[in-house]
Amino acid sequence: MQEFLAIATEAALAAGERLQTYYGQLASIQEKGRPGDLLTEADQASEATVIEILKRHYPEHGILAEESGPAGMMESPYLWAIDPLDGTTNFAHGYPFYAVSIALLVQGVPQVGVVFAPFMEELFCAAKGLGATCNGKPIQVSSTATLRESLLVTGFAYDRRETPDNNYAEFCYFTHLTQGVRRGGSASVDLAYVACGRLDGYWERGLSPWDLAAGVVLVEEAGGQVTAYDGSPFVLQSGRILASNGRLHQAMSAELQRVQPLTGWLAPAVL
Repeated sequence: MQEFLAIATEAALAAGERLQTYYGQLASIQEKGRPGDLLTEADQASEATVIEILKRHYPEHGILAEESGPAGMMESPYLWAIDPLDGTTNFAHGYPFYAVSIALLVQGVPQVGVVFAPFMEELFCAAKGLGATCNGKPIQVSSTATLRESLLVTGFAYDRRETPDNNYAEFCYFTHLTQGVRRGGSASVDLAYVACGRLDGYWERGLSPWDLAAGVVLVEEAGGQVTAYDGSPFVLQSGRILASNGRLHQAMSAELQRVQPLTGWLAPAVL
């Protein structure tokens, strides 16, 4: 695990350095088919950097990358899940909340996670049994014990305009129950912030494995809890996650199951 973590860290730092060369000076911004799902040359350059490093060290491993898809030996028990730029919309607008996210799955279970936020110069690392750190210092989840005292975070999927299952109602509902709800726009950073105690809980839907895998390791190794919305075991491929400091987990799960969707807010078409 230590070796895997070291290589993931090397790749994340190199990719983050590549990202910063594009920050504020992108030549083109494209949509990948869904409104708001953006692709830039920064995403592609960062992903190429990560893949080159991983293939050099582990040519026998599989790779699942956001932009280029599956590669390598996908039948291997070792699979790297890569989001080369988690928060592309933020990056494209010059909003400095984005990261490189790299995780290693062993037999389908996230075991190593690295999230590097280059603008903030924060490197979050974790591996099963080794704990979690930020810039080399141990981190742990918060001690907040009630929703009334908590600060939560969520996000909204790209299909939010077309489906009533869009987090709008949950966002409003939890805003009334807590000290506030944030929307950062980068799932991996949201999870890293839960891991280090800046945020107390996080839920979201419509996500991909590369969005979640690294952050899941961070939260669990920092002493937090990760499940499905209803408290059942977390399934990476489901795209749904409830992560918390553990103390709030049962309360968050119970409240999520009470909320009815705000169907009246759906837009008839892309504006």
